[in-house]
Amino acid sequence: MAMKALSKATIYQVAQLAGVSIATVSRALRDSDLVTAQTRERVQAAARQLNFTPSRLGRSLAEGRHAANGIVFPDLVGPYYAEVILGYEAAAAGFGSSVLILATGGRDDAEAAVRELAGRVDGLTVMGQTVPDEVITSLAVPVVALARDPVPGVDTVRARNARTAKNLVEHLLEHGHRRFTFVGDPDIAPDVRGRWDGVRQALSQQQEPPHLVRTPGLDLEAGEQAALQPGRAVVCANDEIALGVLLAAEKAGLRVPEDLAVTGWDDLLAARFAGLTTVRQPMRELGATAARWLHRRITEDTDVPAAPRRRVLATQLVVRRSCGIHSPEVHR
Repeated sequence: MAMKALSKATIYQVAQLAGVSIATVSRALRDSDLVTAQTRERVQAAARQLNFTPSRLGRSLAEGRHAANGIVFPDLVGPYYAEVILGYEAAAAGFGSSVLILATGGRDDAEAAVRELAGRVDGLTVMGQTVPDEVITSLAVPVVALARDPVPGVDTVRARNARTAKNLVEHLLEHGHRRFTFVGDPDIAPDVRGRWDGVRQALSQQQEPPHLVRTPGLDLEAGEQAALQPGRAVVCANDEIALGVLLAAEKAGLRVPEDLAVTGWDDLLAARFAGLTTVRQPMRELGATAARWLHRRITEDTDVPAAPRRRVLATQLVVRRSCGIHSPEVHR
């Protein structure tokens, strides 16, 4: 079936129309000897049909220069992002690739900044809800989506959220909690939305639905500013918010867990010292997996492009005293 020509065609569209990988497209448009004459003719015909003009990066792919890749974060503040970066850079270094990092938080030109970065690297990892899907699919470089909903034609790496959040709430229900508050804004990030969805699913048969307290961010200050009500189980979007809630409870004279049960997400080092019930997610493995997958996309050299990969990494409930358990840490 012929593909409708677009004014701004991408290397992905040329590869799809020609039935080859994006690396093969790059090499074919550079008349590389690594591509057969038949494949080169097919790629060039597809490029003409789509009015595709190869980018500088596409040319570097064809010549085998894979010196750097990029990763786009919504923000760089906080231990969660630091852990992801550590995993990502360690894996990229193993391939001899340097990493360029871009944070889009607070930028009015986020889309332009992402496109500019894509022009300076061999591939890009895009984390969270930093730019719209159409921006990702328009980039003329290999892309891996990290901690966001799947994008058509793009590899995606995520951690499990909804199911583990449901397990967390079910654990709290077993201990007699019936009134729940979720602290965090589901619109901030796909991960937070998944956790909120899991909480709602677990409480769908309860008389009182969970109360949502939206926060302006995912940091300690957001948790400190959250309004607290005694007798509730407070499920926080992450550990930083939960630690802020613990501080707010102390200032308000509320005892944890006697007056207020509090849980977090991530299992940061501080959560362990605070005795915080939380969900452990493989932060470094998220980054490392994204880096490995991106390297594979950059270096693949097959006439048949591999189908988009999807992976959801497991998360683990870690029970501590902040939800009413005074015994040593228990894993589920």
